[in-house]
Amino acid sequence: MSKSHYPYPPDEFDVRGPEGTPVGVHREPRSGWSSVWPFLLIVVVCGGLAVGIVSFLSDDGDPATPPAAEQTAGAGAEPEASASADAEEPPADGEEGGDASEEPTDGESEAATELPGDPAAANLEASVVVYNDGAGQGQAAAGQGVLSSDGGFVDVAATDAPDTLKGVYEETTVLYGADRADTASAVAEALGVDPANVQESDDVTASEQAVWVVLKSPVG
Repeated sequence: MSKSHYPYPPDEFDVRGPEGTPVGVHREPRSGWSSVWPFLLIVVVCGGLAVGIVSFLSDDGDPATPPAAEQTAGAGAEPEASASADAEEPPADGEEGGDASEEPTDGESEAATELPGDPAAANLEASVVVYNDGAGQGQAAAGQGVLSSDGGFVDVAATDAPDTLKGVYEETTVLYGADRADTASAVAEALGVDPANVQESDDVTASEQAVWVVLKSPVG
């Protein structure tokens, strides 16, 4: 290639040496990218290493976290379990908060089944009628005999129940007029009638009698 066709400008390498030869061949100028890419490579490599190290350290520290969290959760769960057990434990006898549906005491039971009057204050001369309402044949007369012999009553009648009383009561019931509670209590006591079935009745008052006995079961 002739010098007139040499595409590069002259430089120090075109200077002739002692023997008339060029010192060196002209080198092509380096592009800007060739100067930058080594630095970019270093940045990318270093960045990747940094990310890897941070990830490794983060992964290495995570396993220690769950046990601590579990320990904290476990510590917090114990009071809840204890509180739940305390809430479910029923109150001891005599303590507040007991079941409102508890059975009544002996005093309350006695008050609920108390006779309406005092049998000792009964008027034994008052008129008493014993009505048989399905108790069986002859039971009215049997009740009359008990009231006369055991109760001491002197005016006792025995008959079948009228239509107005038939089927009205399910158990033997003692009905009494106004101011006749003592006499009715003595009648119920002699016949063994449940005090809960001793009731005041306007019908008895209107009849001017003292006590009616509606027999639903055999006497005795």
